[in-house]
Amino acid sequence: MYYSQFIMPNIIVHNMRQFLNSTPRALIMCLLVLVATHAYAQTPQPTTPTAVPEIQLTRLFPNVALRRPIQAIQAPGEPEILYVVEQAGRILRLDEKNDQVKSGDVFVDIRAQVNSKNNEEGLLSICFDPNYVANGFLYMYYSADKPRRSILSRFHVSSDRKSVDVDSQIKILEVDQPYSNHNGGTVLFGPDGMLYLSLGDGGAANDPHGHGQNLRTLLASVLRIDVSQCTKESPYAIPADNPFVDTKGARKEIWAYGLRNVWRMAFDRETKLLWAGDVGQDQYEEIDVIVKGGNYGWNAREGFHEFAPGSKGDFGDTYREPAYEYSHSNGVSVTGGYVYRGKKYPQLNGIYFFADFGYGIIWGARCQDLKLGPPRKLIHRSANLWSSFGEMLNGELVLCSFDGGDRGPGSLWKITGAQTSTADVAR
Repeated sequence: MYYSQFIMPNIIVHNMRQFLNSTPRALIMCLLVLVATHAYAQTPQPTTPTAVPEIQLTRLFPNVALRRPIQAIQAPGEPEILYVVEQAGRILRLDEKNDQVKSGDVFVDIRAQVNSKNNEEGLLSICFDPNYVANGFLYMYYSADKPRRSILSRFHVSSDRKSVDVDSQIKILEVDQPYSNHNGGTVLFGPDGMLYLSLGDGGAANDPHGHGQNLRTLLASVLRIDVSQCTKESPYAIPADNPFVDTKGARKEIWAYGLRNVWRMAFDRETKLLWAGDVGQDQYEEIDVIVKGGNYGWNAREGFHEFAPGSKGDFGDTYREPAYEYSHSNGVSVTGGYVYRGKKYPQLNGIYFFADFGYGIIWGARCQDLKLGPPRKLIHRSANLWSSFGEMLNGELVLCSFDGGDRGPGSLWKITGAQTSTADVAR
């Protein structure tokens, strides 16, 4: 060690002096250029930054008074139109070219069909058909009563794409709900063209009916169905590659299960992974990557932790761990978000944004395969109740905030700026 630290440098310096004294100046300059070029070529190129940059939020449509907005979405072929879903059963159509409007155009109003009497019921989610430009199909997931149930339906939009024909409804799926809470809440198309739907465990507390580990019920799961040939007589088909098509007694629509209440989930448009926020009960909220056949542990586990000792799945499955969890010291109701893939802020690329509805916190975390890196609190505790994220056609992200109390009417926000700074890790 001492030799390499002290003797070797002296030998190198002595030899270098001899070289410089005996070598023509022009040759030395050429050699220095070559060395510098080689050193530059060997310099490691910058890799994806691990720090999560700051964000800025800009209010959208500040003069529009929204009533419990729970989703903002765009339709294929309409890059300047934003559709905002209100929980009671209205969908508003807003044109981004006219941000100062005082009200949105009513795209559809199905409040007469929707049961929104309780906090977790209502018109919970919509999505547009991937071939919407040609077929004009719109899908809605909503709550109904007498009897209490969740309904997934398809509607047809007018040829001018400005209104919905409510009489065109085809009810694809109806699921009985034992209680008013834990209705899940997201319907969306995957990159495979299949329709995915998240369903909660049926409600109350502790999963009293044991739906979480029961493949014989559609509750507490994410479903995957084929609606490409939807008719009233045959509204959907079971994809042949669904994980439980050959499992005796299991519902073949199930893609993944053991989920308490996935309120929001979304595909990463680059990796095709399905990221979900599963709302916890007593102590933990979790982010999951939903995979084929995955058992996410509820009600045997809550996050990484044991919840109901001795609880076992019907078919002996092992449980998949969350991508991330946070305790109820940091929030009480997770709102799953999106992985940013827009072009406007390249420093945000690959960051998964999610929020807590109860505490008004927004986090960002870099995706690391099926896990999340250390999240950073980007928006600390606030008056906003972040009910949903939305991804625009160009990959930019928006957020919905509930109304009520001192917060005033519901509002829409857009991530509009970012800059690099030291990470503030959420604990």
